[in-house]
Amino acid sequence: MKTILTITITLFVTIVAFTGLQILIKPFEVFDVSMKPTFKEGDFIIVNKLAYIAGEPKPGDVIALYSPGTPGQSLFNPFPPPNTAQYIKRIIAVPGDRVSVADEKVFVNGHTLAEPYIMQSPDYYCAEQTIPAGKYFVLGDNRNSSYDSHRGWLTSREDIIGPVWFRYWTDQYPDIHLMAVPVCMVVIGAFSKDMILGFLKKFRNNKA
Repeated sequence: MKTILTITITLFVTIVAFTGLQILIKPFEVFDVSMKPTFKEGDFIIVNKLAYIAGEPKPGDVIALYSPGTPGQSLFNPFPPPNTAQYIKRIIAVPGDRVSVADEKVFVNGHTLAEPYIMQSPDYYCAEQTIPAGKYFVLGDNRNSSYDSHRGWLTSREDIIGPVWFRYWTDQYPDIHLMAVPVCMVVIGAFSKDMILGFLKKFRNNKA
């Protein structure tokens, strides 16, 4: 009886912890080269899905987003349809900003954007536009090998999943944030163990 009860509680805590983590964060594997050199193919990252609940996306944020035109996505849906494309891009301009690309430079509100993070200067031209409410202009750091807003689309606020929180694995070296994964598992495991033991103690006392 005690064994069945322990297994049941463990399974319940595991399901609750899994659901909670799905609401809070989302893991991604980087599959393309559009964000090089910041992220490269094969990197694993964590996206914070709650970061923009209390605040708004800012220029410079690296975000995960649903592809433009993807209908009916929910921020807290842990199981999106398998054909749902998800991108990683950098926010360049937010609602109300004026943005253009010319002479291998990006201009925001008339000022040249300093971009030490890019792979190479953009070799394309984008006429100046003012970003409307609820929309964001995003580019990949690998400017000339990225499907992004210079192709004519803007991302909607509701299509932003969240900012990249940290990279927990790369083929070159494990980021120090990799420790966050086992530490999180240990904390959940310790919490589960304490709760189970406390519950069993109370159960035994009531039986007595």
